[in-house]
Amino acid sequence: MSNDKQLTAEDLEFLGRPLYGFLTVAGGPQPSQPRPVWFEATADGKIQLTTEPDALKVRRLRRDPRATFVVASPVGEREHWVSVAGSTTIDSEGAQELTARMAGRYWDLNDQARADQLAQMLTIDNLRVVIHPESVRRLAI
Repeated sequence: MSNDKQLTAEDLEFLGRPLYGFLTVAGGPQPSQPRPVWFEATADGKIQLTTEPDALKVRRLRRDPRATFVVASPVGEREHWVSVAGSTTIDSEGAQELTARMAGRYWDLNDQARADQLAQMLTIDNLRVVIHPESVRRLAI
């Protein structure tokens, strides 16, 4: 296991796969509750995702911008995971484009039901959450 402050080229290759990430945000009286999310790792080593503006995670991140994010290889593959911890920023710029890109990555948009679902998602003014890594841990066996 190694610890860095930024994602490596190998991390970015792994994170380029259509895997679910698990996001945990700080804050609140209850223990943190990770949620599976679609995500995109940027070329400059940040993690971004979209969410609805009234989501609990948005309220919590506005109070305390810290978050952790982990992605693991699926069962049947050798153990491989990347964990990122850092502060977040939230804005609406680029959220719709990101949502459309991620839908194309996770779904077959030739399937009309999925295309219709994406069209519905794009009617919401989603927000883009960006995690700025301060600590990156990883394991690849």
